[in-house]
Amino acid sequence: MTAPNTTEVKAWLLALQARIVAAVEEVDGKSFISDSWERPEGGGGLSRLIEEGNVLERGGIGFSHVKGSNLPPSAAANRPDLAGSAWEAMGVSLVFHPRNPYAPTVHMNVRFFTTLGADKQPVWWFGGGMDLTPYYGFAEDARHFHQTCHDALAPHDAELYPRFKTWCDEYFYLKHRKEARGVGGVFFDDFNAPGFAPSFAMTQSVGDSFINAYVPILKRRKDTPYGERERDFQAYRRGRYVEFNLVFDRGTHFGLQSGGRTESILMSLPPVVKWRYDWKPEDGSPEARLYTDFLPHRDWLAA
Repeated sequence: MTAPNTTEVKAWLLALQARIVAAVEEVDGKSFISDSWERPEGGGGLSRLIEEGNVLERGGIGFSHVKGSNLPPSAAANRPDLAGSAWEAMGVSLVFHPRNPYAPTVHMNVRFFTTLGADKQPVWWFGGGMDLTPYYGFAEDARHFHQTCHDALAPHDAELYPRFKTWCDEYFYLKHRKEARGVGGVFFDDFNAPGFAPSFAMTQSVGDSFINAYVPILKRRKDTPYGERERDFQAYRRGRYVEFNLVFDRGTHFGLQSGGRTESILMSLPPVVKWRYDWKPEDGSPEARLYTDFLPHRDWLAA
């Protein structure tokens, strides 16, 4: 396996975080706060956060570069032979929760792991992706998001988008609810087969495409009129987001298992959430359309 260039990866991740913050600040009109932190076990990071913005009710984008002496179970799930190894990880992860219920929540992350195998040679991989979680769905938004993901991956391998799209559908799925979190996107992990340079280039394409994938949708929906009914449904559906992040999300589990900074790990959670006992939307209602027209897995790029 070719040796990775961690310095190059770190520089790109920090630049990506800065570019996304600048693009979203331009839409929102309010600045992100910056919070640098250090991790006692090794490493640290930079959390950028906006709360009670003009467009985003809450949004966080964090960079982290952390090290440890014992690879956590969540990271070694697919590589049991590496359990207990010293490791190094870096990445950028974001979740944006707009106030307007017609503007979707979005998640994106890109990350890099490296450790040593039994032969003391470097073992490394990239992971990441992005997914869109609408409350009131629009087919043009879902198509735009998926088309951008497709176009980012196509130059690297025509098979990547369908493969990563299916992976995303399967990963961002609430098994206990038997429903998808949203309309999906792309997701990948343990990616290193082509070698470091092409693997890094593919990961860069995913991260660099985020602004074009999401910001046009945010601009299109942020001023749509809404009332208490829409806000109430948004808060109810945000509960699904919390359930997934705390029960299933490997990134959340890794952060907590590795002794990460709790404030930064949980800044992805929405600020206003509701749960109800066995609630169901009225048949034919705009709320019901989310369940019938958007949450079932589908090919958004089909003619």
